[in-house]
Order: sequence, then structure tokens, then C-alpha cells
Amino acid sequence: MFHSARIKLTAWYLLIIMLISVSFSVAMYRVLTSELDRVERMQRLRIEGILPERPMITQPPFRLDPELIAETKNRLQVILAIINFAILGTSAVAGYFLAGRTLKPISEMVNEQSRFITDASHELRTPLTSLKSEIEVNLRNKKLKLNEAKKLLESNLEEVNNLQVLSDGLIKLTQYQKEDNGLVVTKVSLASIIDEAIRKFANLAKNKNITIVNKTKDFTLEGNRQTLVELFVIFLDNAIKYSPPRSKVKLTSEKTDGNVLINIADQGIGIDKKDIPHLFDRFYRADKSRAKFGVAGYGLGLSIAKQIIDRHHGLIKVQSKPNKGSIFTVQLPVKHRPKLI
Repeated sequence: MFHSARIKLTAWYLLIIMLISVSFSVAMYRVLTSELDRVERMQRLRIEGILPERPMITQPPFRLDPELIAETKNRLQVILAIINFAILGTSAVAGYFLAGRTLKPISEMVNEQSRFITDASHELRTPLTSLKSEIEVNLRNKKLKLNEAKKLLESNLEEVNNLQVLSDGLIKLTQYQKEDNGLVVTKVSLASIIDEAIRKFANLAKNKNITIVNKTKDFTLEGNRQTLVELFVIFLDNAIKYSPPRSKVKLTSEKTDGNVLINIADQGIGIDKKDIPHLFDRFYRADKSRAKFGVAGYGLGLSIAKQIIDRHHGLIKVQSKPNKGSIFTVQLPVKHRPKLI
């Protein structure tokens, strides 16, 4: 589809360029030939004595050869034709290149949408299939008891909750991917943001016997409080989920060169080197080591975190070794830099 669109766009480029080039060539040819005709006519009139000779000219006037003028006009036509063919060839190559550059963002956007639809459909299929299978099997059971029906409803509710988590994650990811998402930026306290995020996971950490060590300092930066809280909620959620009991999750911070660096370090299962480049891809989950923990999720959390960091013009860095733990380093600028239009 995009190849044919590229060809068509190139053809339109060529049409516009050649219309301009041919029009300019015709105009130039007419101006030059009319000037030749004028000179020839003036010389002829002087020879015939109709026009006086110019002063200070002692040599007898000569008449331009009409055949020479005709040959000059023909050569001028050939030269202009060659120039236009050269412009045509150059424009074809340049136009094809520019058409590709023009269509590249559109192609990437369409491909991204296609992948989004494919990934979302794949993730939706599992809970929907489970719901459908359970309901169909139990509907055929004419001796279904009340306690069995309750268990079915509990299972169905769990799948519905999974679908809700997925849909909420997709909505958030879509909102953060928008260029203009109405992000309200104010001065916020890093300490209060971290404290709020930790409070949300106090019970979960306690139940897993995981200690959260908060060594962050209180820095003031410009950002959106709600999304920044969500950012650290995502990192804490991952750290606690993939950490064994009686381990620690440690948060530290420092300020350098107009940026605040926040480290979230855990003693969990770690991440394989080959998985790190894909951590922030939508729906990506490391299959081997993380599957052993049986953690539910759709691989949207870190994608959302990356979008939040991008919206704050920050950076994210990951250091990890299998069975040694991971360190996520978030770099956020102290001063918010709005995107120039």
C-alpha cells in the first residue's frame, strides 16, 4: 500500500516540478529568441539606412546571418530539452526519496496501530475464551448446584477483573501516547510523591515480608503529581512482585546537573540481558524466569512508565543480573521543558 502511495506521491512531485521547469524553459526560450530577433532586426534596419548609425562606431555595420539565428534557436531548444530531462531524472530520484521520508511517519503509525490491535486482540482472547468455556460447560450441566454456580461466578468475576485491568492499562497507555494529553505541570515534592507510592504498597510488602527502604531526599521539581505517583507505583509494584520474601527494595535519590536521579533497587530474580532492550515494549514480559513467579499482568506497566517519563522529558536506565536483582534509574529534569511547536 505504501509503495504504491510512494510512487503516486513521487509522480505528483514530478508533475509539479516539470510544470514549473517547462514553463520556465518556454519563457526563457521566448525571451532569448525575441532578443535575437530584435538584434537581427535592428542590424537590418541600420544596414538599410532606416536607423542612424551609433556614434563612435567606425566599422561598417554587419547583418546577422538568418541561418545562424535559426541554428542558434535550434541549439537553444536542444539545450533546454537536455536541461529539462536532467531535471526530470534528478527530480525522480529526489522525489522518490522525499516521498519515502514523508510517508515514513505515517507508515510507522499505521504499523504501530496494527501491532496494537494484534497485541490487544491476543491479550483479550485468553480471558474471553476462559469466560466462554466455563459458561458453556456449566450451562450444559443440568445438575448444577448453587455452590458450583457461585464458584463459576467467582471465576468469571476474576476474568472480568483481568479484562478491566487490561482495558484500563490500554486507555492509560493511549492517553500518554497523545502529543497533547492535557498534562498539568506544577512544582511538586519528590518526597511526598515517593511516600504516597510507598503507602499504596505497604500492605503488599508486609504480606510478602519485603522491606521497603526509603533513602530518597526531598527535591522540588516541576511535573504532574498524579502521573509521577503512578510512575513510582509501577516500579514498586514490579520490584515487590518479582522479589522473594525477606528481601529489600531500596529507593535512593540525588541531584545532578539540573536533574534528579531516583534509583529503585530490588533483590529479586533480575532480568536477562537480552530482555532489557524490550522491557518497555507494550505487552512484553520475560517468559522464562518471570513466569516461575506466576505473576499476573499484561506487560503494560513499564510501557506506561516509559510514556510518563517521556512526557516529563526524562530518561530511564536499567541495570540487572539474573538472580541478583535490578536497579531502575529514573532521571527527571528539575525544570519542565515544554515541547516547542
